[in-house]
Amino acid sequence: MPTTFLTSDGHRKLQEELEYLRVTKRQEIAERLHEAMEGGELIENAEYEAAKNEQAFVEGRIKELEIILATARVIDEKSVAPDQIQVGSKVEIQEEGSEPEMYTIVGAAEANPAKGLISNESPLGKALLNHKAGEVIQVDAPAGSFVVKVLKVE
Repeated sequence: MPTTFLTSDGHRKLQEELEYLRVTKRQEIAERLHEAMEGGELIENAEYEAAKNEQAFVEGRIKELEIILATARVIDEKSVAPDQIQVGSKVEIQEEGSEPEMYTIVGAAEANPAKGLISNESPLGKALLNHKAGEVIQVDAPAGSFVVKVLKVE
């Protein structure tokens, strides 16, 4: 199984989500299923079907989180080389003609580009790995290639 990289914060958030799904969400769904079964005919009961579908989704997510957490390698942000981009690095980059942007390189499981968290497996994340401030890097993305300059690495 491939290793999943997580920051300590990302690892904590996934553990919290798993605990919530196991304890709270499972109980809520069980109550919905119980109420729907008391409503009579199960074959044409939309609430029962919706609860069963949600139960399947939640159980799938629990399994996914268990696998991620079992194979996760937690990155110690203090051990990240301060001048070379790695998982856990904060990077300021600039594409020509654009404003500088700040990103944190994280594992795929905690990526959220809208919050500045980009995956080490994404085209930009892959291209940035092992580079240093001052370097100009070509990024090959599905929408086309572009060039960024690394302004700062933290």
